[in-house]
Amino acid sequence: MKNELLYEMQNSFSLTAKPFKELADRLDSDEETILKLVKELKDEKIIRQTSAIFDTKRLGYKSSLVAFKVKEEDIDRASQIINQHAGVSHNYLRNHDFNIWFTIAVPPDSKLGLQKSIDKLQELTGATEAIALPTLKMFKISVKMDTTGKKAKKEKIAKRKHLEIDLTPKHIAVIKELQKDINIVSEPFKSATEKLDMSYDEFFDIANELKDSGVMRRFATILNHRKAGFSANAMSVWSVDEDKAVEIGKSLAEFSAVSHCYLRPKYPNWPYNLFAMVHAKTQDECDELIAQMAKENNLDNYSKLYSTKEFKKQRLVYFDDAIKEWEELYI
Repeated sequence: MKNELLYEMQNSFSLTAKPFKELADRLDSDEETILKLVKELKDEKIIRQTSAIFDTKRLGYKSSLVAFKVKEEDIDRASQIINQHAGVSHNYLRNHDFNIWFTIAVPPDSKLGLQKSIDKLQELTGATEAIALPTLKMFKISVKMDTTGKKAKKEKIAKRKHLEIDLTPKHIAVIKELQKDINIVSEPFKSATEKLDMSYDEFFDIANELKDSGVMRRFATILNHRKAGFSANAMSVWSVDEDKAVEIGKSLAEFSAVSHCYLRPKYPNWPYNLFAMVHAKTQDECDELIAQMAKENNLDNYSKLYSTKEFKKQRLVYFDDAIKEWEELYI
């Protein structure tokens, strides 16, 4: 049942008073059994976090993938410096001359801004080269590991229509609570409603407004990929003609093993503009999937960057002062 439970929690974690009871009903089990299993999976660090996943751009933040070229003897020091920025959510060592790859975001009221923050990190780390790779077009973002082995190799990517929303202080208060990792208890949202002095109805109405507007992409469980059995992840990067980029991006995104797919800029020292993150249980399986993606789309100019070390992986904390405090050290 563990694999089915993990699959359900990644795909459809309900925003209700008793979500574990709902999970139990779907899995023909009982709430007590499900709570016990989830606690075990959390203790085993297979489950990393269960919380809301927000759209950084819709919250007014600016973000980018960044690649640094750092001397081998400076890698550990550089990664620690990068990790100190609260807007850095992911930071990896990859098998390329551009060896440190991280994502960074800054809030709407950032005094340094995105590019100056990247410049400051390059200065502090001593990176010899740096490239900023912001998203030009997103084709897919959906981190869902197929723990059951039953998922089809391809999936259709539905384009959601979003309602317009003006964020109020109540929306922001709910966002601050939904971004926290939930407690594994029968009513995990009870403490948030009590803190905000809201009824369940009001709390979930606001949460659903955030979903309908696209501010919240979904509420879901994220796994520790390696501990869940997916030990290989490759950032496949492709050089494609601009006029074919959208068509090919949509095609790559249809592979179920692809969790993220983006169009990004090219540079003289970086010829790849299409990025697809591929997850598999082994590197051989990953290689096979990428070869199939290349064959189906008649692509031959591409590369595979495997992560060899994880320096940081955590959800970005929104509406928090930590980024401002970091900036004040360097302004």
